[in-house]
Amino acid sequence: MSSVLATLVAELAAGRVTVVDLTQPLGPDTPVIGLPEMFAASPGVSIEVISRFDDKGPAWYWNTIRMGEHTGTHFDAPVHWITGRDLPNNTTDTIPARQFIGPACVIDITADVAANEDCLLDVAGLERWEAVNGRIPRGAWVLLRTGWSRRSTAEAFLNVRDDGPHGPGFDQAVSRLLATDRDVLGVGVETIGTDAGQAGRFDPPFPNHNIMHGHGRLGLASLCNLDRLPATGAVVIAAPLKLVGGSGSPVRAIALVPA
Repeated sequence: MSSVLATLVAELAAGRVTVVDLTQPLGPDTPVIGLPEMFAASPGVSIEVISRFDDKGPAWYWNTIRMGEHTGTHFDAPVHWITGRDLPNNTTDTIPARQFIGPACVIDITADVAANEDCLLDVAGLERWEAVNGRIPRGAWVLLRTGWSRRSTAEAFLNVRDDGPHGPGFDQAVSRLLATDRDVLGVGVETIGTDAGQAGRFDPPFPNHNIMHGHGRLGLASLCNLDRLPATGAVVIAAPLKLVGGSGSPVRAIALVPA
């Protein structure tokens, strides 16, 4: 074993590196994003028992599961959006596995979101963060900490009103800066999708999806426990299921954090 990996194993065993679960439980109560009636809807999670120590299987228990690819804490591949549909290696089975691991840069806008739930991280906010924590490195996961995962009901989490959903996100300029100049792996959020709640009304609509996936970047949504990560210094591992032609999948996202 290499000295680097041996050191990691030793640090984990000694408790000097902590594994933080960034993943929400996945089940029938998991909130699912809603779309206007003209579009096809993603189903909620259903779990049906195949056998459970009974006459259908006396010594084993297993289930059939059904859900959309983008359900719960999930991974967005570039092919998920039209801007990324023609890129090479753009599906969950063709993205190089190396791209699922990267340093975490956690940008905390929790206080801003408490004052304005439609708050957007802009370039000035990113630059203020970098003035304190250093430039975002190439190949990083940029995680937007908003406190949104503390919302305990589906109604509060989805936060839909007469004019559509409301929630924080990235503005167009900062998404472009991250995808191009900073060359990040992708972005992660606590909300149900990587665009702000009102992003369907933006010009162009859903700019974070358009920009990130058009540049081959990745997305993570419905994360939790970002308050347990430092601004820098953690490593995130977020590997989707290797679905053939998949546009994404539920993911068990974890972070390795210095204790």
